[in-house]
Amino acid sequence: MDERDLLTGRFEEHRPRLRAVAYRMLGSLSEADDAVQEAWLRLDRTDTGEVENLGAWLTTVVARVSLNMLRSRGTRREDPLDVHVPDPVLAPEDGGPESEAVLADSVGLALLVVLDTLGPAERVAFVLHDMFGVPFDEIAPMLDRTPAAARQLASRARRRVRGQAPVPDADMSRQRSVVNAFFAAARDGDFEGLVAVLHPDIVLRSDGGDALPRQTLTITGAREVASQATTFGRLSPLARPALVNGAAGALVAGRDRPIAVMGFTVVDGRIAAIDVLADPERLALLDLTPLDE
Repeated sequence: MDERDLLTGRFEEHRPRLRAVAYRMLGSLSEADDAVQEAWLRLDRTDTGEVENLGAWLTTVVARVSLNMLRSRGTRREDPLDVHVPDPVLAPEDGGPESEAVLADSVGLALLVVLDTLGPAERVAFVLHDMFGVPFDEIAPMLDRTPAAARQLASRARRRVRGQAPVPDADMSRQRSVVNAFFAAARDGDFEGLVAVLHPDIVLRSDGGDALPRQTLTITGAREVASQATTFGRLSPLARPALVNGAAGALVAGRDRPIAVMGFTVVDGRIAAIDVLADPERLALLDLTPLDE
């Protein structure tokens, strides 16, 4: 085995963590893969004899690439108030060790939505420190800040996350029973039954993309969300249980194509957030093969 094969093998050992870092920073699976690929290209051009800690070096590269992508995205986005549901990660609920790994190493859609509201530097500082334990003295040079300033960025992001991203119930069976009750009430047109399983301050976010602008909206409040019972009831027979970013969710699919992915955040036995990706262009890019096995 030559040196390049050895280098490739070492890189592949780090790929899952690098992809997780990039996904949390970007909320896009394709952009995360692009960031990881860029890290490989830079590694392939680097004298690794000068790299003492390959994992830390690669994490720094992915973080810098992701930061540049976030900054570029900010200059391109015409309307920052548009609803954007990040790319969901799907796995079967009964998929064994692979699904358990998704559950253990997951970040909910509701949290990713909140991360999307952070500035690029805040997001990088928070993700690296709070999610991956990177010290502030390593984060600071990436952001051209002092360690104290990087700490302040993460602290500010943390306060916003705590205020806007509820922590879901850890019991998956409890999550699923609540989601099942939601779909049952929607199927039966049971308005009060829907209200009963929804948190009073629930937030429903739906992203229909450019193709379905009327399905891009935000609705808050239990009775307001329950008023969409007709829509939910129509989707209920087509909903298949799935892990969506490690939480109870559903893939809504017709015979030949996905219609929507629904992620639920269940807190204290009630649904506090529903995030719906209905954009047909982005749905077509999702890897749904784990659900077909």
